[in-house]
Amino acid sequence: MANSKKLTDRRDREGRRRRMLAAAFETEVNQYLAELAGKKDERGYRLGSATGTTGPGL
Repeated sequence: MANSKKLTDRRDREGRRRRMLAAAFETEVNQYLAELAGKKDERGYRLGSATGTTGPGL
């Protein structure tokens, strides 16, 4: 029973770590894209876009 509890606790900690890292990464990407919003290169192409994302209006 003790091993089962340890395994469950470890899996829960790993899951929380992954979610925290994913949230931090998403925040960083969103900040980067916000900084580039409205900016274009010399050819008129947008400098930043959220390619590959899904959601309303994307």
